[in-house]
Amino acid sequence: MITNKYQTVVYTGVTSNLPQRILEHKEKKYSTSFSARYNVKILVYYEQFQWIGDAIAREKQIKAGSRETKNTLILSLNPTWKDLFEEIKDIMTE
Repeated sequence: MITNKYQTVVYTGVTSNLPQRILEHKEKKYSTSFSARYNVKILVYYEQFQWIGDAIAREKQIKAGSRETKNTLILSLNPTWKDLFEEIKDIMTE
């Protein structure tokens, strides 16, 4: 999940390459996208899955939840809502 600097918007997505996708959000690669329009580029929560089908199912589950549920999930891993990009930027090279 990513957010903006005011934490007013939370975007949930799925990808096979998280570092690359976060960089695309940060660089506003797709200028008309939701994340670009709302300046959503701070990685605050993520989960890893071996199978893409499991990741998609989890994404749908999270998206179906309320904002309060999403906030609780974020706070469980990242109570200060810090940008987690630095901790994941090299995961695809390990």
